Amino acid sequence: MSYKNKTYIAFDADTDMKYYRLMTAWKENENIDLNFHNAHELNNLRSTSSEETIKGKLRERLNNTKIMIVLMGEKTKVLYKFVRWEMEVAINMDIPIIGVNLNGKKGLDNERCPAIIKDVTKYFIPFKLEDIKNAMDKID
Repeated sequence: MSYKNKTYIAFDADTDMKYYRLMTAWKENENIDLNFHNAHELNNLRSTSSEETIKGKLRERLNNTKIMIVLMGEKTKVLYKFVRWEMEVAINMDIPIIGVNLNGKKGLDNERCPAIIKDVTKYFIPFKLEDIKNAMDKID
């Protein structure tokens, strides 16, 4: 059995990459207190890989995950091929999920939240460093 110490960040790679990159920059900044082991560093994915290969590598990441953060942008709710699949796998593996509203809204945002996580997510927070850190600390 793998040691589950990673944080898996699910997001729309086409439109919300900047938020993911900002989170990794916060993590790397020694003056900012946000520490997590990024599941995305486990293996490399190529956009030219088959869906089966990509999902296999994503599952490998999820097998080592203790927390999932879903960055909820304008399109997240309707992304089924990978993002919804990632959430389904996380739910089936009992991985706690934190929903992060990229529009800054506090609480559940029905306009952006994928239906699959509405009832299983304990924290719905705005995309703010302190809110993300506090939610992660509560789950740890």
